[in-house]
Amino acid sequence: MSKSNYLEDFTIGQKIIHAIPRTISDGDASLYIALTGDRRPLFCSHTFASHLGYSKVPVNDMLVFHIAFGRTVQDISLNAIANLGYADVRFISPVFVGDTIRSESAVIGIKENSNKKNGIVYVHSAVYNQHDKEVLSWKRWVMLPKKNHAALIPQTLVPEMLDYVDHKSISIPSYMDASNFDVVSTGSSKLWAHYEAGDTIDHSHGLTIDETAHTMATHLYQNNARLHFDAHLMEQTAFKKRLVYGGHIISLCNAINFQGIENVLNIVAINSGVHSNPTFAGDTIYAKTIIIEKNTIEGRSDLGLLRLRLVGIKNQEPSSLLSIMQEDSPKTYQENVVLDIDYTVTIPRGN
Repeated sequence: MSKSNYLEDFTIGQKIIHAIPRTISDGDASLYIALTGDRRPLFCSHTFASHLGYSKVPVNDMLVFHIAFGRTVQDISLNAIANLGYADVRFISPVFVGDTIRSESAVIGIKENSNKKNGIVYVHSAVYNQHDKEVLSWKRWVMLPKKNHAALIPQTLVPEMLDYVDHKSISIPSYMDASNFDVVSTGSSKLWAHYEAGDTIDHSHGLTIDETAHTMATHLYQNNARLHFDAHLMEQTAFKKRLVYGGHIISLCNAINFQGIENVLNIVAINSGVHSNPTFAGDTIYAKTIIIEKNTIEGRSDLGLLRLRLVGIKNQEPSSLLSIMQEDSPKTYQENVVLDIDYTVTIPRGN
C-alpha cells in the first residue's frame, strides 16, 4: 500500500519506483494551454512543428515536467513543508501525445534541521517513456517534517549540485531544423543574434491567480501534495491558507515571458531554481527575464542557446523591481519575488 513519508522514512541510496504511469493526451495539452495561456506555436501548431522537422506537435516541456513530477509527490513530498529548489534538470528527449511516462527516484542526501522537528531530503528523479527511453531527469530538495520528533536521522549528506548544466551536454533532436524559421507564426523577428548577455526584459503582462485555476492545474499534474489542496490543514499553519504549487508558478511565468522572447523553442535544461516566497490565490504574477549568456551549439548553424534568469514577482510590476535581493540582506529575496529560475533554451540563430 502506498503511504506518505516523513523525514525519518528516507535513507541515503534508497530507490523508489513511483506508481501511476501516465499516458499524455490531447486533452492534457489543451487544458495546459487553457490554464497557463502559453502561446508558443511549437506546442499548439502542427504546421509550425512540422516546419521544424517534428512529425507531430510535442508536448510542452513544462507540462511533461509537472506530470512527471506529480508521479513523485506521493512518495517524496506529500507531507512537504515546502519544495525548496531544483537543479540539474535535463530535458533529454521530446514527449508526444500518446506517450506514457513513469518516474523513478533515488535519495541522494538528507539533512536534519537544528530544531530536530524537520529536515531536507534530496532526490534525483528520472523519467522514462513506454520504450524505457529516458526523457527527463532532475534533482530537487524538499523540506519534510518528522512524524516522531525523537526519531534519529543516522546519516547526514548534502550532495553537491552543478551550478549549471554544461551546454555541451544538452540534448537536441537530430531531426530538428530551424534553418528556415517561420517568424510570422511567432509574431517576432528577434532571434539569437539580437540578444546580448545582460539584457533585461520586463514583461508587462500580469496574471492574477484564482482558486479554481490553480487547483485545476495541480489536479492536471496529479500532484496531490496536501498544502495545495487541504484548506482545513493549512488553516493550522503559519500561512493560514493553501499554497499555489510552485511548479505552476514556473509555468505561468514561462507563459508570461513569451512576450519579448517569442522565438524561444525548447527548454533543454533548468540549471537551478528557487521558490523564494509563497504564492496564494488572489496574487497577480509578473515576470522579468535576464539574459545570462549566449552559446553556440557545436555542428549547428541554425540554432543557438540562451541561458536565462526568469524572475517571478507577485503584486508588483517588474519595471519597479530594482533589486531582486534585499539591500540590507543580500542573500534574502525581496518579499514580492516568488521565483528565481536559471534555465537554458534553444532559439534560431539568425544572421
